[in-house]
Amino acid sequence: MTTTPEPTPAAATEEEDIARFLLRAPNFFERHADLLTAVRLTSPYGARAVSLQERQAEMLREKIKVLERRIMDMMRNGNDNLLLTDKLLHWTRQLFLVAQPADLPAVLVSGLMAQFNVPQAAVKVWGVSTVYAGAPFAQGVGEDVRSFAASLTAPYCGVNTGFGAVQWLDEPANAASLALVALRESAEAPAFGLLVLASPDSQRYEADMATDLLERVGDLASAALSRLRDAR
Repeated sequence: MTTTPEPTPAAATEEEDIARFLLRAPNFFERHADLLTAVRLTSPYGARAVSLQERQAEMLREKIKVLERRIMDMMRNGNDNLLLTDKLLHWTRQLFLVAQPADLPAVLVSGLMAQFNVPQAAVKVWGVSTVYAGAPFAQGVGEDVRSFAASLTAPYCGVNTGFGAVQWLDEPANAASLALVALRESAEAPAFGLLVLASPDSQRYEADMATDLLERVGDLASAALSRLRDAR
């Protein structure tokens, strides 16, 4: 395999002069059309030499392929976003249709599991109205969990390192990775609950994953479950 030697400084200057000339004379190849076929270039698809026209066509085909791949990626991303939006709307609609506030936690959790293929999920709230104080969703929340929820400024995603909230799940031993979302009535308000999403797949929830969807889920869950709280 042969390689093209690097041009000398003088040759490089001459090449730059030629390039500048061609830029200043866009009609050059119209006046000298024979050069388009006379100039031979090495094709990247083999050792054969091709004309300037052929090489230009190859470069254009490569650019078209790159653009086509980008368009396909955009279409796939658009379709994925549309599917996620539909799922989020369907889940939100279920929450709106709940007549009794006490039923909200169960509907919220089952809806998330069904719509987003979450293997396990649980939610607990505190500071609830006295009428709901004895409900399962308001029991079993330790001070360590409350402190952890208060410290979250964004959803936690990562491996299960023994979080106390994992014990709320039906099968805590099968929770390899987690998403933990604090519930708040506003960004500045204190946390009043914690949503736990779990998977046996250690890579389902990773530390570097995007959390936009989880943040929207947290906002909607917080709004829905605020009906359980004491009147403010």
